[in-house]
Amino acid sequence: MRDNGPEGSERSEAAGGSERADGSDGAEVAGGAGGPGVPGGSGGPEGGEDTELAALALKILVAGGFGVGKTTMVGAVSEIRPLRTEEVLSEAGELVDDTDGVDQKRTTTVAMDFGRITIRSGLSLYLFGTPGQDRFWFLWDELSQGALGAVVLADTRRLEDCFPAVDYFEHRRIPFVVAVNCFTDARRYGAHDVSRALDLEQGTPVVLCDARDRDSGKEVLIRLVEYAGRVHTARLLDSVAPQAGPV
Repeated sequence: MRDNGPEGSERSEAAGGSERADGSDGAEVAGGAGGPGVPGGSGGPEGGEDTELAALALKILVAGGFGVGKTTMVGAVSEIRPLRTEEVLSEAGELVDDTDGVDQKRTTTVAMDFGRITIRSGLSLYLFGTPGQDRFWFLWDELSQGALGAVVLADTRRLEDCFPAVDYFEHRRIPFVVAVNCFTDARRYGAHDVSRALDLEQGTPVVLCDARDRDSGKEVLIRLVEYAGRVHTARLLDSVAPQAGPV
């Protein structure tokens, strides 16, 4: 079983037969309260018969290991120019960052990526890409506040790199999907194989994607919103269900 958390401890189980894959103009959210992952609620003009439905904005995290394609996915699907906080990798960073398997990578995210995509009229997703290195774990708690759910990007050549992200969201009960970024030089595995290798909880979706492709990334996000919606609805129903008292 996996027994480590996001604080940097090692997982006790490695993924058998697995290998790893690569990869503002921000808008203000309307005021008002929302549910999990809803940074804002209703706004819109007062009065009038043609008052439009208020826009709903949901907060989504895009997480995963170093160099797995988080910045690439956010940039590919965002309908606005994405906000990026990338810096050139330095010699000093070589002492603390594990770059095995991503030797050609020259930049790294040091805070977050931000983008926005409209799924349909009245529903937008605000995307927050997390930094991949262990030394930036302290940012995750702030970034995850109010998130509806998360996408955990995985590379089958370095599948163990997404273990900490999986642990983080499981321990905090944040719904997530695992999106396998299918690099051209990586061995292909089915969703069931990846799920078993990661020892995921039953029902956690695993999807195959290309982080560079907008349509592929959008399908991942739609899958996450649908799954997270079911999870939050089930939890709400459980919380209001009448408790059986003593007879």
